[in-house]
Amino acid sequence: MTSTDFTVLLLQGAYASSVALTLDLLGAGRAVAERAGQPGPRWRLVSMDGGRLDLQGGMSLQTLRAQASHAGDGSIWIVPGLGLDSATALSERLAQPDALAAAELLRAHGRKGGAVAASCSAVFLLQRAGLLAGRRVSTAWWLAAQLQRLEPGCQVQAERMVCADGPLLTAGAAMAQSDLMLHLLRTRLGEDLAEAVARVLLIDARQAQAPFVVPELLASGDELISQLTRKISQALPSPPSVEEMARDLCMSTRTLSRHVQRATGQGTLALVQSVRLQHARQLLQRSRMSVEQVAAAVGYQDATALRRLLRKSAGLTPSRMRG
Repeated sequence: MTSTDFTVLLLQGAYASSVALTLDLLGAGRAVAERAGQPGPRWRLVSMDGGRLDLQGGMSLQTLRAQASHAGDGSIWIVPGLGLDSATALSERLAQPDALAAAELLRAHGRKGGAVAASCSAVFLLQRAGLLAGRRVSTAWWLAAQLQRLEPGCQVQAERMVCADGPLLTAGAAMAQSDLMLHLLRTRLGEDLAEAVARVLLIDARQAQAPFVVPELLASGDELISQLTRKISQALPSPPSVEEMARDLCMSTRTLSRHVQRATGQGTLALVQSVRLQHARQLLQRSRMSVEQVAAAVGYQDATALRRLLRKSAGLTPSRMRG
């Protein structure tokens, strides 16, 4: 068995919080294991040039130089989030020499059967490495449509917090790195260690990104989507039908559907439901309205329908959503 469980691959300017979560959970895993008299996780921290590496926020870390011999060594390669939140920023960053070299190493590791994990914008580095085709993947929910456009051969499941498909493990937005790391600790070192780390660090199990989606942000600067989300929100509890929205925009329902899918990664009806559920979550968290009143306010026939949809999309009941 390899002497290293995890190879943490960092790019210059990586998102400091995502890197810190990675190292904190590995460190907690080591401490918990030592107290139990058991072997803990072993890892190496690498970058393309080695030496001192600057992260976002003025932080820096000492790293080893990534080597071709590391590829296929049996360790799980982890790429923490890059801290990039737009298609333009991602395209520019991933075209830089160190990112291209990192993608080549990840590709070599994958070809040798090695497991690779990433969260948020770092999933796009795995796409650049050619590792996503034919796989189910997650990423930050607002980047899902862009990832699907770049890699039509994969299935982007942005509602998932962590998505494991064979040797590929991906996770949602930046703080989902903690969920990813717990999954990796569980996979590599067992359920007991992962659960102990979660208890020590007070990390709740989270299965979905859905509770955190803000429909307006799905627009990503798209004026038509912004217009639709405003129209739906203002019309509650009786949101307009797809036909009505298409007619108001002087386009066919098929054209509207294509535009919404391209801009948000989901269908028009799913966008309507996202707006309704987001409004329901806000009412549950910020008002004293009963679940029945909230259901009526967002246009659901009864509280049972709202409970079912919240459980399906967020994995939470209304009472738990209220905290």
